[in-house]
Amino acid sequence: MSENKTGGWRENKWIRGAIPALLLHCSIGTVYCWSLFSQEIGDHIGFSKSATEWAFSFAIFFLGMSAAFLGSFVEKDIHKASLIASFCFAGGMAGTGFFIWYGGNHQGSLLSLIGIYICYGFIMGVGLGTGYLSPVKTLMLWFQDRKGLATGLAVAGFGAAKAIASPIMEKLLASVGVYKMFFILAAVYFVMMFVGHLFLKKPAGWHEPTGADKGPGTFEVIKSKPITNYIGIWLMFYLNITCGLALISQEKAIVKCIGLGATVGIISTVSAIFNAGGRLGFSAMADGMKDRNTVYKIIFIISIALTGLAVITKGIVNANASGNVVLIILVLALIFMVNAGYGGGFSNVPNLLSDHYGMSNISAIHGLTLSAWGIAGLTGNQMAAAIVKAIEKAHPESLAQVEYHGEMITVNPLGYQTVLYVTLALYIVSLLISLFMVRKIKDDEKAA
Repeated sequence: MSENKTGGWRENKWIRGAIPALLLHCSIGTVYCWSLFSQEIGDHIGFSKSATEWAFSFAIFFLGMSAAFLGSFVEKDIHKASLIASFCFAGGMAGTGFFIWYGGNHQGSLLSLIGIYICYGFIMGVGLGTGYLSPVKTLMLWFQDRKGLATGLAVAGFGAAKAIASPIMEKLLASVGVYKMFFILAAVYFVMMFVGHLFLKKPAGWHEPTGADKGPGTFEVIKSKPITNYIGIWLMFYLNITCGLALISQEKAIVKCIGLGATVGIISTVSAIFNAGGRLGFSAMADGMKDRNTVYKIIFIISIALTGLAVITKGIVNANASGNVVLIILVLALIFMVNAGYGGGFSNVPNLLSDHYGMSNISAIHGLTLSAWGIAGLTGNQMAAAIVKAIEKAHPESLAQVEYHGEMITVNPLGYQTVLYVTLALYIVSLLISLFMVRKIKDDEKAA
């Protein structure tokens, strides 16, 4: 086989960059399917759904923390990093299946719950962090003229994973049960990620600086530019994720509130498509802009406009009470566009960072920035859940009954409406940060 730069599979940017990235990200992105089976896990092991929810929060937290602390390691060796990601993600998934099985035979056992926290939260979280970072710089090197499109394509795989895997998981849940599903998926995702690991390769013309040739470290690079720039990027990334998770984590309940419970599965799939589309669309759009930060301004303005309309019209509450079609469409538009902006925020951050700080330390700097994701994983959905619970306690008269699968269930439209007041304020803060803290980098100032 030819190994020259212009021909042959060994130096093909799609085979060595794009396809391996999709295999890795389409596997680890299924972490967002947690809500599909969290209730089943709780019922199987004898714990409440709220107790099992912490496994997902821990997974996102350790994703961010492992990316932050292992970014330099990924920088040095993407092959070891992608291999570790394959073993940790699949091993954590298989371990989760084991502790669900154990919990089914020992109802209410604290060991089963802690085991799930460790396997789904910590072990899979490390696989998520290393697996997320491994292909990003590689893609940026292969597609230097269209970095946004390239990273958007891979990160879109992370967002699309939920849409692809959700119907498969639902069928597995119905046919083999919850713990066997985890064993099957662990085997499938290990094969996908291992193949991605084997094919992932940086371009032959790129050589990582080593020893005396290696430039300044991560923090020295960050401090080479106004520190407010990096703080601003970190904060607007964190706030966008926090707001996104606050809404996305309550998405199914909101859909039930507006009377569309029968279409929860369809709407969940559509929102996942918007999430993936935002990752690809916003990042491809940014390739044609002089300042990639403009994309974040667009994301925040759209989010503020739709959230503000839902707040002014009390969309969730009034759509539930009146069945107003316009309000239902407004709430759905909010859900879909917040998903798109949430995804777009992810796909644009490595390229925004590379414009400011260059490519040499991008994996380490990107990893450090992903700590925002980890912290938001503990604050976003938990903040929303706390608000909903507080409103339920303070205003029990606001609870309503809606039909879901032929049964009447209780929903809390005022609680979810109240969440929007908080996310609106945070989106406004995010826009101000984007406007005044993250300054534009001129063409002659852009790092190489």
